[in-house]
Amino acid sequence: MKRVGNVKLDGNLVGVIEEDAGQTVFTYLPHWLARPDAVPVSLTLPLRNEPYVSQGLHPFFENLLPEGWLLEVATKKLKISKDDPFGLLLATCRDCVGAVEIDAVETM
Repeated sequence: MKRVGNVKLDGNLVGVIEEDAGQTVFTYLPHWLARPDAVPVSLTLPLRNEPYVSQGLHPFFENLLPEGWLLEVATKKLKISKDDPFGLLLATCRDCVGAVEIDAVETM
């Protein structure tokens, strides 16, 4: 099953992150790219039309995940495996530290 999250920057919807068969794909939305004041979510993910494809999470998104004791608490409370970084991203990054937020999208 494909999992999807909306990526927001300072409350603005800027892209979509998807997981499918172990790959993660991040794509900026056309309306964000068309804005004259558009900025990337990270220097490692410059603005472009083409999607960013990686095996597992791109390092930028992986660095948003909880670590140490907070990871222990999150995985136990949310009942998500430490081996499911995409699931952790969708479950914990709706209210991340910083300007980036990721909201899980219901898919069918």
